Amino acid sequence: MTDDDDQRPRHTVTGDATGPRPPDHPGAPGHAVVVGGGIAGTTAALRLADAGLRVTLLESRPRLGGLAFSFRRGDLTVDNGQHVYLRCCTAYRWFLERIEGAHLAPVQDRLDVPVLDVGGPGRPRLGRLRRAALPVPLHLAGSLARYPHLSVAERLSVGRAALALGRLDPADPALDGLDFATWLGRHGQSRRTIEALWDLVGVATLNATAPNTSTGLAAKVFKTGLLSDPGAADIGWARVPLGELHDTLAGKALAAAGVRTEVATRVRSLTRTDQGGWRVGTDGESLEADTVVLAVPQREAHELLPDGAVDDPGRLLDIGTAPILNLHVLYDRKVLRRPFFTALGSPVQWVFDRTEASGVTEGQYLAISQSAAEDEIDTPVAELRSRYLPELERLLPATRGAGVRDFFVTRERTATFAPAPGVGRLRPGTRTRAPGLYLAGAWTATGWPATMEGAVRSGFTAADAALSALGRPQEHPLKEAA
Repeated sequence: MTDDDDQRPRHTVTGDATGPRPPDHPGAPGHAVVVGGGIAGTTAALRLADAGLRVTLLESRPRLGGLAFSFRRGDLTVDNGQHVYLRCCTAYRWFLERIEGAHLAPVQDRLDVPVLDVGGPGRPRLGRLRRAALPVPLHLAGSLARYPHLSVAERLSVGRAALALGRLDPADPALDGLDFATWLGRHGQSRRTIEALWDLVGVATLNATAPNTSTGLAAKVFKTGLLSDPGAADIGWARVPLGELHDTLAGKALAAAGVRTEVATRVRSLTRTDQGGWRVGTDGESLEADTVVLAVPQREAHELLPDGAVDDPGRLLDIGTAPILNLHVLYDRKVLRRPFFTALGSPVQWVFDRTEASGVTEGQYLAISQSAAEDEIDTPVAELRSRYLPELERLLPATRGAGVRDFFVTRERTATFAPAPGVGRLRPGTRTRAPGLYLAGAWTATGWPATMEGAVRSGFTAADAALSALGRPQEHPLKEAA
């Protein structure tokens, strides 16, 4: 991955002159330490601080935001990967409102996904997945009926499978152990139907193809996104660099809430005090707290958890990870008119125009997001360039003859937890067997796949469990979770 010019080690103590202040000493009553400054940890810290606790947030990286961040490459501001969310992601939308960034990551007025198919002869064939202003399931019926990448029989089979999917309970343990490809096959879905529709959505949201996906998690995605509300699948994305949201604005929100935030600070130990609280050890200091939230990846949590905190700590290591590869191309002229599209018949998955957000004033900057990228995550840049630039020429004729000013790659080898069949039984809840110690992160038992939505929900759950244990229960901000 390209180095981040802005990722200089720094320590930040937050809290303004008029707002609440950090504690005079770390062991003050009601002190909570949150380990991890990604979206889950930031959410937990904000919720705890809003409830009146004194909160310290510790992050090992030199910035906040976890794996949804930005860095500088010369004059270019680059997101490490393209992150989107849906209108149904009510928790992440709360997070954006809480950090005063919702206007910087708006949602489409109506779901509209251009789908280019280059699998046949001639020019790419354009289809669209878009909703109408009709109730579920009629909101997508017209789009499906006109979808040119499937035959009439395949379109009808999709409708029948969608109705069957709508009857599933994503929390059913039997569905967790069944791969989604098998379920789709039992419901009449052809290989082409899976490629041109189910995986088109599923790979982007689950970071796995149907054979490698738990039917329970797939049911959660498709039921919530496509079958719960007409506007549930409308797509939102940041019109600014991710770092402006998840680092800059999140940091300001934490400061206003009185959270003491320390970045470039790695937690080395977590032990019990004689008084029954917690001692959190870093390279520079030792903090005492009544409450600790571990909002770090599963392997890091495994290293820090004290003996006996969870029934079978080895299960955390059994939760696999899945990579995402991102290709970045800077052209010397405009080659794409729409904000994004997805492709069939090509190794290219999703392409986004990031020109304005990156600060480019001449030419156009495209970001290609490749999920479930196990086969290519370690491929050399030169080989990726020779493979993908011709593919972009097939998809976008305007690129032919355009100059390529820059081509580079960012790789997230452990971008998400792997949504494999059986993963549901491995994902732990937020409560541990150790009083005052809680887990957060998209990999915990949120019921959602590894998304920003799941991360926020895990932060909610951890903070609410902690506050309940302290006798300070709070009203949940999401109506459906009340």
